[in-house]
Amino acid sequence: MTGLSVETLAADAAEPITSAGNAQLGIAVLAGIAVIVLLITKFKVHAFLALTIGSLALGAFAGAPLGATVDSFGTGLGKTVASVGVLIALGAILGKLLADSGGADQIVDTILVRASGRAMPWAMVLIASVIGLPLFFEVGIVLLIPVVLLVAKRGNYSLMRIGIPALAGLSVMHGLIPPHPGPLVAIDALGANLGVTLALGVLVAIPTVIIAGPLFSRYAARWVDIPAPEKMIPTRPSADLDKRPGFAATVATVLLPVVLMLVKALVDIVVADPDNGVRKVTDVIGSPLIALLAAVLVGMFTLGRAAGFTRERISSTVETSLAPIAGVLLIVGAGGGFKQTLIDVGVGQMILDFSENWSIPALLLAWLIAVAIRLATGSATVATISAAGLVAPLAEGMPATQTALLVLAIGAGSLFFSHVNDAGFWLVKEYFGMNVGQTLKTWSVMETIISVVGLVFVLLLSLVL
Repeated sequence: MTGLSVETLAADAAEPITSAGNAQLGIAVLAGIAVIVLLITKFKVHAFLALTIGSLALGAFAGAPLGATVDSFGTGLGKTVASVGVLIALGAILGKLLADSGGADQIVDTILVRASGRAMPWAMVLIASVIGLPLFFEVGIVLLIPVVLLVAKRGNYSLMRIGIPALAGLSVMHGLIPPHPGPLVAIDALGANLGVTLALGVLVAIPTVIIAGPLFSRYAARWVDIPAPEKMIPTRPSADLDKRPGFAATVATVLLPVVLMLVKALVDIVVADPDNGVRKVTDVIGSPLIALLAAVLVGMFTLGRAAGFTRERISSTVETSLAPIAGVLLIVGAGGGFKQTLIDVGVGQMILDFSENWSIPALLLAWLIAVAIRLATGSATVATISAAGLVAPLAEGMPATQTALLVLAIGAGSLFFSHVNDAGFWLVKEYFGMNVGQTLKTWSVMETIISVVGLVFVLLLSLVL
């Protein structure tokens, strides 16, 4: 895995760029986060600029020289983009191929043909979880909303009974499972093993998505019983295609990077010798970059060519997939800069001292920090990145499983109670035709259930592992 190692983080944290005490550092952290929150929520400043200004404010309040703060921010930004930028780009390409070729629609239609009645909420959560693996949350919503609305209308289902499982599947993937940006950055910051994190993330995700999706949707449908809004049923992405890729080929393509990364993790556990030939091969093909690149190259044939795309059309699809992620990359990079600034001013040591004095378990502390930042900023990605930077020193000396669980605790915390400062809140509200109160009783409660249940299963796994 590329990026900062635990040793590098520890070394960085051991030589802070300021001699401020814990009290001043605590005030500096609160002030830096407050600046970010105010800029994002009150002044509607783009998160990239807000994180940049907040990092400079953090350094200033901590008494660090401006030049050193700028260097820390630049270093963190560069290392973060270098480690996860290509992965985010490859994930975006795979997601665009999946959407434009009709592969996503093929998965949806095939599963829906085999589901009816009480099985429909379970079918929706399965569809959302599979499609949500390579897609950003917002893209997944845009793809799935037409299906949710059509199923609710044609089957005369409550919109919440169908919609909540779909939203839960997308949200859990977004917060807990790489290659989504938040988990990737947390893995990099904490020096976690990606394969182990992915495997444990799946273990946590399955029961979490069941509880927050099909089970909770029963109550959500009673609290908010509304029909699918007619005006919001748009044309499906593949409506103009003459043919679409097959179901098996599509699912195999989507799951290919996950399988390769899990194989690497399993071989690393079974084969202790790093010079073993099999392990060397799986270490290469199971690395995130190679796994995602393989899926993209395979997808050009199994998705693009299968849909009748010419070489020019495939090239155009790849090109158009990259432009929308520019903002995501900048936010992730600036979050990495903020994280490195936190480390370099000595906040990591302060967190270590705090956790020792108050005897707060590392997993719970990481979750609470992510929750606080999520509530303040409304961004799961910003919450994940910032919390990972704050708790990075806690990962020093942890075994691989515990470090992976620390990543998942942060991811779970980053999903806590989405409300009016979260773009996802308004996206769900408008698509489903709900008012603010109805959105809070359904979407916001569902996000909170995901966060709390996710933490519970992370803590249970920590007792076993």
